[in-house]
Amino acid sequence: MTTYLAGFTLGISLILAIGAQNAFVLKQSIKQHHVFMVCFICALSDAILISLGVAGFGYLVKQFPLIETIARYAGAAFLTWYGISSLRSAFTQKHVMNPEGDASKSAWQTALICLAFTWLNPHVYLDTVVLLGSISTQYEPYKWQFAVGAVSASFVFFFSLGYGAKLLIPIFKHARSWQVLEFIIGFVMLALAISLLV
Repeated sequence: MTTYLAGFTLGISLILAIGAQNAFVLKQSIKQHHVFMVCFICALSDAILISLGVAGFGYLVKQFPLIETIARYAGAAFLTWYGISSLRSAFTQKHVMNPEGDASKSAWQTALICLAFTWLNPHVYLDTVVLLGSISTQYEPYKWQFAVGAVSASFVFFFSLGYGAKLLIPIFKHARSWQVLEFIIGFVMLALAISLLV
């Protein structure tokens, strides 16, 4: 149980920071747009990456830094595109809250964007595959309990964020609130893109 809690605590601490993926989940929740699918994709992706790290894939990433380099530049390009799109939306679109949910993007489009936020983020490899994978070795022969704890943390966090953010929906019935959110998200995405390149 102690090993499980260690994994859970470290897992939560690594994903609490405001990042591109969390901002995307927050936005989808407020829009009521494929919330369950988005939360599930994020948590399942973390589960796969954590499992790979515990299984020893972190060593492979260290041996072949090109993997991290490709993820960094692809991620920077994606975040730049998304950030510019959000800023453009903040200044040019009139946002109206649809109480039945926002269906402006199909489930497939949303899933692909969500996957890009996860798998094109080099930090996710460092946090889940390398860091959690290497720390798990300290808990031999119970490292898989550590992994289950970290995976549980991802599921708890993303579903709490995805469904807890619905409490903000009354605020976002006003177009001005959407403009502010889009501007903040755009700024965060561009700042993250720059941080990947410097």
